[in-house]
Parts: sequence; structure tokens; C-alpha cells
Amino acid sequence: MLRLPPFRYEAPRTAQEAARILADHGPEAMPVAGGTDLYPNMKRRQFTPKVLVGLRHVDEARGVHVNGGLDVGALATLAEVAASPAVNARWPAVAHAAGLVSSPPLRNAGTMGGNLCVDTRCNYYNQSEFWRASIGYCMKKDGDVCLVAPGSDKCWALSSSDTAPVMIALGAEVTLVGPGGERRISVGDLYGPDGIAYLAKRPEEVLTRIHVPNRDGWATTYRKVRRRGSIDFPVLGAAVAIRLGSGRVVEQARIVLGAVHTAPVVASDAEEFLRGRTLDPETIEMAAGIAYKPAKPLDNADLSYAWRKRMVRIEVARALREVV
Repeated sequence: MLRLPPFRYEAPRTAQEAARILADHGPEAMPVAGGTDLYPNMKRRQFTPKVLVGLRHVDEARGVHVNGGLDVGALATLAEVAASPAVNARWPAVAHAAGLVSSPPLRNAGTMGGNLCVDTRCNYYNQSEFWRASIGYCMKKDGDVCLVAPGSDKCWALSSSDTAPVMIALGAEVTLVGPGGERRISVGDLYGPDGIAYLAKRPEEVLTRIHVPNRDGWATTYRKVRRRGSIDFPVLGAAVAIRLGSGRVVEQARIVLGAVHTAPVVASDAEEFLRGRTLDPETIEMAAGIAYKPAKPLDNADLSYAWRKRMVRIEVARALREVV
């Protein structure tokens, strides 16, 4: 049986208090909300914090509110968002993506903020400490070589958030609270350059709220590929948001891919191709062919990377057909 390492638990009442505790303890402290990803990683010794800063009492990070746009507390559970009538009616891709994460028990505990900040994943990293020790570790934890690409100076662990591609496609922003105050950035700017520095959020900052703009007149969807119908992380996620004008001509388009790189990938060339074109079957197939080019899956996740690459074209086409 894998057991948690010893730690001290702090329970602040405000986000700023939580940020101060994180800043005071530096790399020895980590925040925890639902804990559905952090605690298993701690059991496998990917993380061994001496202090956990629990966020469950931070009331400013709770709730789902609609007032023109959608304002989601980072502590709102995935199940709460997936079941929200308002979210399903006006931001269906957000509800759908939240409802596809893991399994019902874990969606009842896991949070929206936690899923946006979920650790990157890799076959060589998400293993027990004993397994990783037997192969000499990797650069993401305790080693100095990326076992996926040994000649690389970069960790290639994959972004595996289901909600991030949708939030980026919708132009969402997040509020981050630090010891000295708060700042607001786009979800697209939340992610860092590689599988180790996978978040641009500073370690002492706490994500409190997610702000999704009004998208009336847009059609949105999210598609997920995984081995099983539940539990599994995505081996591909595809979020599409389209605004059509008269004659089904595309006025604006957003296509964002998940689980194909160290951060969500915006298929900007495909977006540009779609603008001003009629969304007919031929255009959809051509756009899907363009969208699949920036996907860079490697041999570090479930199923073969060549198959996952091919599925980008198929799933983007399916997503575009869903929003017609």
C-alpha cells in the first residue's frame, strides 16, 4: 500500500492568507483543494511537501455565478459545474468538459481550479517511486534526462486538463491572489514552457476565480479521446468555438487541442483558414487537416503517438460538424 508522506496541514480562511503561508514556506509548501491529483502524486513521491495549505475554507473561491458572463469559483467542484443548468444552457462545452473528467466520485471532490492546474503527465513519471528508481528517474523528478526524448533539455510531460482547452477557446481569464494582491490573466497565459514549469502561476499564488465571457451567438463543443469511457486522462482533447454569420459563414473560430503537447495548443492556422469561409463538409475536412499539424504527441501517454496524431484530424472534424 502506498502511504502519504508526513506533512503539516494549514487551513487559512482567505486566499491572501493562503498565499502568505505559501510564500513563507517556499518550496516546502503546496496548496491543495480537492486533492484528487495531488494526494496520489504524494503517495508516489512525485511531491513531498512539508506543509499543505488547504483551500476548502476560502469562501471567495466558491460558487458559480452568471451575470452576463460566467464567474466560477476555483473551488467549485467539477460535478457542480457539470450539473449547473445555467452553464449547460449558455456554456455547454464548459459543463461537458467538467463532466468528462475522471469518474463521478472524483468529480464530486475535484475542483475547477484544480483541473486547470493539474500536473502534467508522462508514462515515465506517473509511476511509483520504486518503479522510477529502477529506471534511474527522469528530469521532472530526481533525474536529469527526459526519458521520452533523451537528447532534449526540456521535459515533454503532457498537459492533461480537460477544462483548459475549453477555457482557452472561450477566452476565459483567471484571478490569481498573491501575498501582495491579485492579478488577472488569460487562461492561455496560465501555462508555462515545458512539462516541469507547466504553470505561469507563481508558487505562492492562489487561483481563486475563473471568468468566462458572454458567448451568446457562439457554438461550442469539446471532444475527448481516452481508452476507457471514464477514469482515464485524455490522450486527446479538442475544444471548438465558432461564431457563424449569415449563410453559415465563419466570423470567428477557436480550436484548442489538449494532451498533445506540454501546454494546450491553439490551432491558429486552422482558425485563420476558417474565417470568412462557409462551414461545409469540404471546409471542415481541410480545416481539420491544418489543425492536426501543430499537435506533437510523443511516446509518453496511453496508446500509440502516431494514432493519437491521426486522431487530431478526425476529432477536430467531428467537433466542427457538431457546431454546424
